[in-house]
Amino acid sequence: MAIAARAVVTDFGAGLGRKPRILAGVGVEELHLDRARAESFGSLARQYDRYRPTYPAALFDDLAAFEPMHVLDVGCGTGKAAVALARCGLSVLGVDPDERMADIARGRGIAVEIAAFETWEDAGRQFDLITCADAWHWLDPTSGIPKAARLLRSGGTIALFRNFYVVDEPITDAFDAVYRRHAPEVTQVWRPMGRKEHPFSDSVDLFTNNGNFSSVETRAYRWERTLSADEWVGLSATVSDHQRLGHERLAALLQALLATIQTLGGTVHVHGETPVLLARRNATLDAKR
Repeated sequence: MAIAARAVVTDFGAGLGRKPRILAGVGVEELHLDRARAESFGSLARQYDRYRPTYPAALFDDLAAFEPMHVLDVGCGTGKAAVALARCGLSVLGVDPDERMADIARGRGIAVEIAAFETWEDAGRQFDLITCADAWHWLDPTSGIPKAARLLRSGGTIALFRNFYVVDEPITDAFDAVYRRHAPEVTQVWRPMGRKEHPFSDSVDLFTNNGNFSSVETRAYRWERTLSADEWVGLSATVSDHQRLGHERLAALLQALLATIQTLGGTVHVHGETPVLLARRNATLDAKR
């Protein structure tokens, strides 16, 4: 998996208009209600760790520039973000509901406590930075946001981010045919959608209106990578709506994707984007305690 370019930061701005976003028939803001789906990743922890890409180095450089003493990585999974933060010299604690995912992170030196963030016993600990990579949509924001505010020290920051992928034609057209035949209900999230609003625009409103946070900012880090056919197929297999297809349908879909990519040259060029929401804990909260 080759990185073709360093990420570039662009600002979307806050307060953007929202449109309902749908993923496999479920609104993104409702995904946290599907606990079976949210907690399904442990069954493919090794595959998830192998094929899911990490996040842009520039993002971690920017987070390290806040000079946080203690970092909490929520929904840390196999440690994709936590390990990168630790390599920046930061002290990182992970929280994840799945022991199998956490074991991989622990094997890379990350301390992980097993719990869903909403019910995690924090024992009064506080943090300067809270991160959540590709996991915020699995959390209930009505309890997650207030808990993040309580765990952050005055002036601390919460950073939400996730990866998105867009592929070029003719691969897009070829994938359309494959999914129409094998999995028409799966949302083809790699299609260019001409998105103008930030993917975290729904969360922007929640943080802005919460009163516990100020300086809500959105960014996007752009990057490019070239994946082999095996890498693209392996990545696709880790997506939760693909896992819901069942073994036989998923196997047929992946085999068709592999054959399609091989006929188109054997690689998939990805235009990636990592949107980020940054919210600073309101320092005036201390004065009210």
